[in-house]
Amino acid sequence: MAASDTAADDSLYPIAVLIDELRNEDVQLRLNSIKKLSTIALALGVERTRSELIPFLTDTIYDEDEVLLALAEQLGSFTPFVGGPEFVHCLLPPLESLATVEETVVRDKAVESLRTIAAQHSVTDLEAHFVPLVKRLSGGDWFTSRTSACGLFSVCYQRVSTALKIELRTQFRNLCGDDTPMVRRAAASKIGEFAKVVEVEHLKADLIPMFLNLAQDEQDSVRLLAVEASVSIASLLAHDDTEQLIMPTVRQAAEDKSWRVRYMVADKFTELQTAVGPETTKTDLVQAFQGLLKDCEAEVRAAAAHKVKDFCQNLDPSAREQIIMTNILPCVKELVSDANQHVKSALASVVMGLSPILGKDNTIEHLLPLFLAQLKDECPEVRLNIISNLDCVNEVIGIRQLSQSLLPAIVDLAEDTKWRVRLAIIEYMPLLAGQLGVEFFDEKLNTLCMTWLVDHVYAIREAATLNLQKLVEKFGPEWAQNTVVPKVLAMAGDQNYLHRMTTLFCVNVLAEPCGADITAKLMLPVIVSMAADPVANVRFNVAKTLQKIGHIFEKSVIQTQIKPVLDKLAADIDADVKFFASEAQNVINKLVA
Repeated sequence: MAASDTAADDSLYPIAVLIDELRNEDVQLRLNSIKKLSTIALALGVERTRSELIPFLTDTIYDEDEVLLALAEQLGSFTPFVGGPEFVHCLLPPLESLATVEETVVRDKAVESLRTIAAQHSVTDLEAHFVPLVKRLSGGDWFTSRTSACGLFSVCYQRVSTALKIELRTQFRNLCGDDTPMVRRAAASKIGEFAKVVEVEHLKADLIPMFLNLAQDEQDSVRLLAVEASVSIASLLAHDDTEQLIMPTVRQAAEDKSWRVRYMVADKFTELQTAVGPETTKTDLVQAFQGLLKDCEAEVRAAAAHKVKDFCQNLDPSAREQIIMTNILPCVKELVSDANQHVKSALASVVMGLSPILGKDNTIEHLLPLFLAQLKDECPEVRLNIISNLDCVNEVIGIRQLSQSLLPAIVDLAEDTKWRVRLAIIEYMPLLAGQLGVEFFDEKLNTLCMTWLVDHVYAIREAATLNLQKLVEKFGPEWAQNTVVPKVLAMAGDQNYLHRMTTLFCVNVLAEPCGADITAKLMLPVIVSMAADPVANVRFNVAKTLQKIGHIFEKSVIQTQIKPVLDKLAADIDADVKFFASEAQNVINKLVA
């Protein structure tokens, strides 16, 4: 008897600990106990989890939002702990309570968990337990429960009886016409996904009237969500129905008095374009897109400018060029000199993509002048976006044309006051060099590449050394020996120790592509001489360089030239120099062992 009592006490222990911790004043302890729910449920077993743990959790939903959020998340994956899908409805009461709390994040997580477990319900349980929950939330006194209900219709509608489907559509209609804007907003955000599961006849008869009301709501926050829904609904309807039922709303939204609604139209424009098809795009959307590109609000123009390339790409190929040249390009030309830098920057990030669409002749005649204007723009972001996308233009018009028209501007940018712009140019340089060829490069850009090595910004000096490595890999060691190496090694005698260190950084990346002969003959003597530099940072970087490039030399070179230098540095007065010298010695000794 005593033994069985002890066993019972032991089995009660986990729930006792949980209850104690859940009632603890320390929020972190309560949070930890919620995160251990699955462990406690396993210890209790499925029956006691259903009969004790879940009711207890349902009764204690008056806590800090952080704890409630963790609980809502845990319950979404709790089905195995209550006995599987057969008993999944046990999880509905605590989640229903969580779906009505004031904090939006908790409600959203509770709805997410309810949506997850809805699929695990059998049809009978769905009708007996889940649909009544949706109805209770829909008819709740507080707007919080009604907003949560909006997200649950789509997950249960398809699997219930016809009679219940009618009830669900009626409930959703009531939510769409709710007095509280927050509820209408929630309904507008979910009507698109609900439309995907509703039968086509009911979509036209029931949901589209609801959608049209939401699209004309007095609150712009509701109208802008209806724009998003129009994309989903348009993709479900036949062309004629879309034209008749959805397009008037889209046209109206594109000219809405609230800029937020127009912004949403611009933001969703290419999705809308795909949903309505090429014919409607030609007759309706081109004009609407022009309007958005000329909008009085900069945010709307920027959102539309972002979509220029995708919109043009999705146009019907037979009419694409004519529409771009006649309708879109004039607007683009105006945006290039827009007063707002965000608009110009948005356009610059995509405008180069028009080159492949329009072809060589149109690019040279119409687009190159725009690119040139943008390369000279006062806003660094605009210049940066153009440089980063030069390769699409290069593919269309070829490097000669590109270098003649844009190279002078690129050279100006290489000396730009904004270091990020200089960095973008450096990163583009190896590609440009490969396309220009060695002679053209030496003539026009070589000096530029060497100037970057002594830039006052470290990121530029670092990028310039990597740039040199890529150039040597492209043009070969002979070119490096004649053109790059002498200039790099000359910096070893510079008064500025940072420039002397740049010599070492360059050797680190150039030794391998240049090969052992050039490195041993030209670079190694300079490195050895730098071991006596008065600045400790230079001396320990000598040790690091020798460690890095040691593997390319023959053993005789290591023994006669590298080891003596490292031995000397290992006895240096500076602790850092000693440390890096001993690190290098360890690596070098292994090479000659």
